[in-house]
Amino acid sequence: MNVKTIVPDNSVSLFVKNILTIESNNLDLNILPFYADGYPGIMFQETDNGLYVLPQNKKMPDFFIYGQTIHPIELQIEGKYKLIVFQLYPFVIESFFDINPQTLNNNCYDLIKMRNFDIEKEISKLKKKSNFTEWTRVITDLLFSIFQTQKETLDYKIQQGILQIVDNNGLQTIKQLRELLNISERTFERRFLAQVGITPKQFSKIIQFQSSLNDLQDKDFNKLTDIVYKNGFADQSHFIRVFKAFTGITPSSFNIKSKYI
Repeated sequence: MNVKTIVPDNSVSLFVKNILTIESNNLDLNILPFYADGYPGIMFQETDNGLYVLPQNKKMPDFFIYGQTIHPIELQIEGKYKLIVFQLYPFVIESFFDINPQTLNNNCYDLIKMRNFDIEKEISKLKKKSNFTEWTRVITDLLFSIFQTQKETLDYKIQQGILQIVDNNGLQTIKQLRELLNISERTFERRFLAQVGITPKQFSKIIQFQSSLNDLQDKDFNKLTDIVYKNGFADQSHFIRVFKAFTGITPSSFNIKSKYI
């Protein structure tokens, strides 16, 4: 499996965090684990035999948007495949796609259903191309077109809150965040939930978990306790409990499993 990261074009960097390309010529059954990372995304897939999400065993459309991945899922693909994923900052879901973000938690939406844009035409463009450079250009142009029509509806206050949480690895208190943004607790909670689909506390916990997951994969960390305290967990048992909630396995099991993915 070959995974690469593409830096988003400046025209979409406000709302696109990363672009990932994933490719494999393996003809066997491929299983790709996905864990909570705080970011919804758009995916276009080209596969020999389709892409299925487990444990739902749901066949995915060619071009779709997915929401917050709260519980661990796996993508099952038999044969060769190419995937491109645009990771989105979560404050754009409702404004861009007219979708309640809460309905997308652990779920997806077929972009063919999207109003006001000819998605069938965009899919046709993507299918005529077979390289990631062209796919990136087509999807970037589509997202920029959506942004141009919807930018006045975006909640930039919530965008600032999201960036603060990410920049502080989920360790900034909600009180500190509200004071920085000059917003009341009730208003902040309501607007954050409406735009992101989860509460600020849940989002912070996911970002904290992701930071610890990255550290666990970093060879510079030899002791689990170093990761625990660097990422603000009360103790090792607390970290293991949170880690297992998001991955379904313990940190030690993840280290063993990740070597074979």
